[in-house]
Order: sequence, then structure tokens, then C-alpha cells
Amino acid sequence: MSLLENFDKDIITAMKEKNTFELGVLRMTKAAMKQEVIDHKKEMNEELLIDCVTKQIKMRKDSISEYEKAGRSDLVEKNQQEIDILTKYLPEQLTDEEVEKIIDEAFETVKPTSNREMGLIMKEVTPKLKGKTDMKKVSEIIRSKLSNL
Repeated sequence: MSLLENFDKDIITAMKEKNTFELGVLRMTKAAMKQEVIDHKKEMNEELLIDCVTKQIKMRKDSISEYEKAGRSDLVEKNQQEIDILTKYLPEQLTDEEVEKIIDEAFETVKPTSNREMGLIMKEVTPKLKGKTDMKKVSEIIRSKLSNL
């Protein structure tokens, strides 16, 4: 069963079980996918699902950091539960060592000489890492490696 079929099946299951919290999270993600299809004329597929889930998780992580600053532990917990629901629709996450290895391979391929070549390295690693790790962390690693040149 594909990831997209599994996602749709989970929406139906949440409806049958009257799990309104999970159903709300899944419907928000489905709505974001449909909006991407309409706005950017993309095809509804697994790649789009992964992109939308990644964006939804990123939004919630940003919200968590703001709620922590405001001392709203109830909202932090709610957002963390939403992240837990969404995480099961992402591919298996890479370890830090695997991410480092892919970045090192990109450095050997591109052979950057300055910070200005960050875009070339990101272009090289993005197809391999997108959805499999936090891209913000990837860009930080690349920046630190470029600053050491």
C-alpha cells in the first residue's frame, strides 16, 4: 500500500473511531496538499505528501518554540502530539552520520572555494536529503563547513 493510500485510509479510520484530534491534523494536511495542487498545478503523489507533511511539521516546531517562550506548556504538548501524528508519513529519517556523509560527498563533487557556493552544495544534497532529515540542520552543517575553508 502506498503512503498516499495509507494516509487516506488513516483519515477514514480516524472518522470511524471518532478521533477528532487526529482527524483534524490529517484533514489540515490534506487541505494543504489540495492547495498545492491548485496553486502550483502539482500532481497529488507521495512526493507532494512528504513535502506538505514536512512543512506542517516545521510550522508546528516553530510554534512550539514560540509557545515555550510564552510559557504555554498546554499548546506545546498539543503541537508535539500533532508532530507525532505527522511523523509517521515521512520516510525513515537519516542519522547524523549518514547526513554528514552525503554532505561530504557533495563537497567532494562541487569542490567549493567560498561561502558563495552554498547554493551549489544545497542543490547537490537536497534531492538526497529532502524529507529524510531537517533541512535547516543540513544548511547549518554546510555553512559551518564552508566557514572552515
